[in-house]
Amino acid sequence: MTPPNPEVLPDERPWLTSYPAGTDPDPVLRYACLAEAWDARVARAPHRVLVRYFDGALTAAQVDAASDALAAALQDRGVGRGDRVAIHLQSVPHYLVVLLALWKTGAIGVPLNPMYRGRELRRLVDDCRPVGVFAAHTDAAEMTAALAGSSVTWVIGVNDRDWQTRNDDRVAWGAASSELADLSALVAQYAGHRPRRPAVGADDTALICYTSGTTGPPKGALNSHGNVLHSAANFGAWVRLGPDDVVLGIAPLFHISGVILNAATAVLNDAALVLVGRYRPEVVLDAFAEHGVTFTLGSITAFNALMALEHAGADHLRRVRLLYSGGAPVPPATVEAFQERFGHYLHNVWGMTETTAGGIAVPPGRRARLHAADGTLSVGVPTPGVVVRVVDAEGTGLPCGTAGELEISAPQVISGYWQKPDSSAAALPQGRLRTGDVAVLDPDGWVYLVDRLKDQINTSGYKVWPREVEDALYEHPAVFEAAVVGEADAYRGEAVVAHVSLKPGATATADELHAFVRGRLAAYKRPRRIHLVDELPKTATGKIRRQELRKRD
Repeated sequence: MTPPNPEVLPDERPWLTSYPAGTDPDPVLRYACLAEAWDARVARAPHRVLVRYFDGALTAAQVDAASDALAAALQDRGVGRGDRVAIHLQSVPHYLVVLLALWKTGAIGVPLNPMYRGRELRRLVDDCRPVGVFAAHTDAAEMTAALAGSSVTWVIGVNDRDWQTRNDDRVAWGAASSELADLSALVAQYAGHRPRRPAVGADDTALICYTSGTTGPPKGALNSHGNVLHSAANFGAWVRLGPDDVVLGIAPLFHISGVILNAATAVLNDAALVLVGRYRPEVVLDAFAEHGVTFTLGSITAFNALMALEHAGADHLRRVRLLYSGGAPVPPATVEAFQERFGHYLHNVWGMTETTAGGIAVPPGRRARLHAADGTLSVGVPTPGVVVRVVDAEGTGLPCGTAGELEISAPQVISGYWQKPDSSAAALPQGRLRTGDVAVLDPDGWVYLVDRLKDQINTSGYKVWPREVEDALYEHPAVFEAAVVGEADAYRGEAVVAHVSLKPGATATADELHAFVRGRLAAYKRPRRIHLVDELPKTATGKIRRQELRKRD
């Protein structure tokens, strides 16, 4: 790699030279709000299939009619502009219908992890105070108990058997509950009705998406209509999505990556969207082949799960044009192993809830650069409209080649958090997002994420970034996943400790792994202890829960 040139500043946007030909570096919004953008999508091709769900298919016109009916039903329940409505569902077609209905009424969608129960669910409900919730019928009893005495005045049930007939026996389908009103029944009851459309602008909130809470209590990011439109249009143009594309929704719709970079990007860029409910590797693998998937974005955990299927191979992905992985760092060894197995390169993409999922990505057809110092894969270059800097603790810009906190400015960066002015001011000084990621920029604007600020290990006065140690462990052929944390140590201050799971059928001992990394890492970076575990604890979106691992030690 070219040696860093301190005279090249990030403000000059050197990354533009890496853009695919014809890319507009400064895109401008074409629509005032998401409902308006959706109207244009329907007008372009009303009878083209919009969503596929097992053997079912819904056209844009059918989804439009269903969302009109549901929006009218919600208005009769008093739902209006600015009201919050929670969505406690897996990745089913109802999700799109609900979001479109809410945006047509001017209401705000609040995606909630459908695995949340009891106190975990109630904490978020009490924070954003939704007027109602959409939930699976199978959760009726638990939902009623958890929401008693809350702001919620109604719960509408969803039957995940709707809009398909296959009832794949590998999927745990839930039966309808008589305890809840039913979404499909409401759509049928209000068929032909159209909602009253309030005035909604780009600055109005479209979604309140809660952060993962890995650095403290979850915060509700205020993702505006403009944020979502910019992110979806930006990424759609970046990967050249169009009517011939079929997008597979691997990332869950209750997570920012799934709802924006898979769903919104597909829907607003004329592609078809394939949904398969909750992620199940064997079902997802079959969906690639059955529906001729050309594009998807998912966590590296999701792609690892495909590699763990013995029968999985390149033939399943024969129609794929592009694959992207985000949500967690991707070790170079994993990228190489995936390409050897399936014949496709995993492009990196970086984003946060606060950037409405998008921000930095490897250009299509390009391989990520390697950082010369430690072999870290770049997460890519800033995408159109995005400006990044690396700054010190005071917010002063640092020269290329110097590690510091990644700062990002972009139209898809949120304005703040729901009812948290102090957190908003700390995270977004002068509207620029301080990400908490430690990064290095090279002279051409490629971004290398070193690690999270909070995850740095200080051992005997030396600074160790977990990711470098993890990447070394991933080079061992038996290692499936690895996570490195710091453990309190009376002599060193902190000791480097690794937690490792092995690939199915593979064997390795802790001593073997110690010997393996000895020739790859400086002495102070080597793990003092390596724990072999069956599985690493993760969030619903595939991020490893380092905090839980620290508690184990």
